[in-house]
Amino acid sequence: MDWEEGRESENVEDRRGFPIGVRGGSLGCGGLILLLLISWITGVNPLQLLNMVQGDSQPQVSAPSSSQESRPQGSRPQGSAPGDRLGRFASVVLASTEDVWTEIFARNGRTYEKPKLVLFTNAAESACGLASTAVGPFYCEQDRKVYLDLSFFQELSQRFGASGDFADAYVIAHEIGHHVQNQLGLFDRVGGSRRDNAVSVRIELQADCYAGVWGANANRKSHMIDPGDFEEGLRAAAAIGDDRLQRMQRGTVNPESFTHGSSQDRQGWLRRGLETGDPSRCNTFGQRSD
Repeated sequence: MDWEEGRESENVEDRRGFPIGVRGGSLGCGGLILLLLISWITGVNPLQLLNMVQGDSQPQVSAPSSSQESRPQGSRPQGSAPGDRLGRFASVVLASTEDVWTEIFARNGRTYEKPKLVLFTNAAESACGLASTAVGPFYCEQDRKVYLDLSFFQELSQRFGASGDFADAYVIAHEIGHHVQNQLGLFDRVGGSRRDNAVSVRIELQADCYAGVWGANANRKSHMIDPGDFEEGLRAAAAIGDDRLQRMQRGTVNPESFTHGSSQDRQGWLRRGLETGDPSRCNTFGQRSD
């Protein structure tokens, strides 16, 4: 991808390197690691575990200490734009999704509300609870923000064999796809938080298709995507299919427990978006991917 000269979004909150706290005390690194370990052993969502630890309280970002308030000149304040290469990459991809979806919404007489992208390390507060590295990239419907620990890109490459800039961009574009769904009122129509696995799969596959729609239109607008980049995205979609993940973790596959879709389905819907560039072709609730 030729992204280095691309516009950077103003809607990135870079919280990396800042501690996260909870009311009544601070959840330090050791406590977070323990929480994630318990989550891995028990299979309980880390968000639920955090809420159990907190009772009825909500997580809060720790207030800066006096030493943080008197940061040396030139150091990065919390929430500022990223200055490193990977952070800038995420910012450029976000800006590209803003341009594409603003144009698509305008063609349909609507206004696209740009979401925030929160970059964090280990964990971050969200209106939906704790966004953690263990949960992975995460879109919060309540605050309309995408939460991303950039170390996920390394895991995608090393653990799942899906490397490349477009593979990483697909991850961001997929989460932005959830924001598009939210703006279009899909989540309310499918029952809010009371969704079964089959509905969850359709939601995730549509976000894959929307990621493809972004890729197709971004390529037409700015030619930032090189030949072969789309294949990186398709490999990434296949790498994180439910069937492949279950086979890696358990050695068996249970389709009834899928929440994101099979590798074949994820590839199929991403490909549909890439080939058509048309969000109206992303109706996973009434169409097949092939």
